Amino acid sequence: MRTRFAFNPSKPMDILELRNLLFCYLIAKHDNGELIVSIEDSNQKEYSLENEENFYKLLDFFHIAYDEGPKKGVGSDSYVQSERLDLYKTYAEKLIKRGAAYYCFCSKEELNRKRLEATEQGLSYQYDKTHRNFPKDEALRKIRLGEKYVIRQAMPESELPISFKDKVYSDVSVPSSALDDQILIKSDGTPTYHFASALDDALYNVDLVIRNNKFLANTPKTIKLYESLGFVIPEFLHLPDIVGLNKDGGTLNDLVKQGFLPEAILNYVVHLGWNSKTNKEIYSLKELIRIFDYKFIQKRPAHFDMAKLKWFNHQYIMKMEDEKYLGFVTPYLENFYNLEGCKKEDIDSLLLAYKNKISFASEIVLLTYPIFNETISLSESMKEYLIEDESIPNTLLQFKETIKNCTNWTREDLKQIVEQLKIKCNVSDSLFYMPIRVCLTGMKNGLPFYDLLYFLGKEKILNRMEEIV
Repeated sequence: MRTRFAFNPSKPMDILELRNLLFCYLIAKHDNGELIVSIEDSNQKEYSLENEENFYKLLDFFHIAYDEGPKKGVGSDSYVQSERLDLYKTYAEKLIKRGAAYYCFCSKEELNRKRLEATEQGLSYQYDKTHRNFPKDEALRKIRLGEKYVIRQAMPESELPISFKDKVYSDVSVPSSALDDQILIKSDGTPTYHFASALDDALYNVDLVIRNNKFLANTPKTIKLYESLGFVIPEFLHLPDIVGLNKDGGTLNDLVKQGFLPEAILNYVVHLGWNSKTNKEIYSLKELIRIFDYKFIQKRPAHFDMAKLKWFNHQYIMKMEDEKYLGFVTPYLENFYNLEGCKKEDIDSLLLAYKNKISFASEIVLLTYPIFNETISLSESMKEYLIEDESIPNTLLQFKETIKNCTNWTREDLKQIVEQLKIKCNVSDSLFYMPIRVCLTGMKNGLPFYDLLYFLGKEKILNRMEEIV
């Protein structure tokens, strides 16, 4: 099985494209096949070198190895569209000779006028084939005179449907009359996406064309191109859409920078449109290659859920060896806070205390904010909480005096003197520990209580108590 993933460097890679790449990879490798990667950069006006370079970095980050592509060429083949422009033009001319395409000289202004007229009449616009039967000699004369033109595909003029069987959406049938004479070569000489993509798949000998379901209705046009050029028609597999990405999906680069692990991202993304039919959710890439079956790809749209992605990442973080975990999160802390004067063993101990709490590496900055920031501010609700019970002011005052008199700063010493204070105050756990925590951090939850006191230190505790008590 040969599959292909084409990256368009006009925009950064996102979750949807990663899902498509992953499915192309898993389907090929499950069948001991080959994954081809190509670059769709025929539109040089929107091309971004940075996006293309980041794409290769992401391939390395996710450990997805392709078999043929820009850096793994085979023979004289190029896998970059901008290097194949003459090839697309040559095949378009072949279609013209076979009566499967034609030159069109309609101006943009003329087409816009016709489109507007159709809209005013409440009709959907379809190109009216003005130049479909235009004499070829006259067309060539116009071209020699420098007149602008495009090359359009000549779709069958009949009511007979064009049918095919999709691997996900089963039998698909579209009436020929519903298919527009699409543009193959634009007036600037570059190919349209549909033409270049279909030709690339054919020339790279792709067995299974995998793409988004938004291209499902255009597949009959692709099939007619294959037939007109004498290529073997491949099989087709259209993937469901992913909704919710615009809300909080971000780009893959954003996720990498925030400290999401490649295994976690892939493990979550594979479930966007595919179901293993088991209760298991955590898989290695090798396991996915072994079990992945395209028959379990779903038709309905998948929903991107950032909370679920964080859950997956949290599972992987918790399973990391301590040394690897520290190497993973420490740079985020060092880049945000001034740790000068802090003992490494104390920093390591603090980070390990958060190991079972963080969902992604950069979250450590937010979680440790109450520890490293010099001051904190209480929200109105927290201020109100501190006066809800008449015992709270006395508890806070007694705690401040106890800490002031503390001479040995170990967790054990802190626990001993504070537990004695709790007995003296004669209040419930919630009315003792929580008001102190709120006073010190502005929050009702966080680190284990005595870890919090130890990491804050005597000076910072007294400064914060002084501001509030």
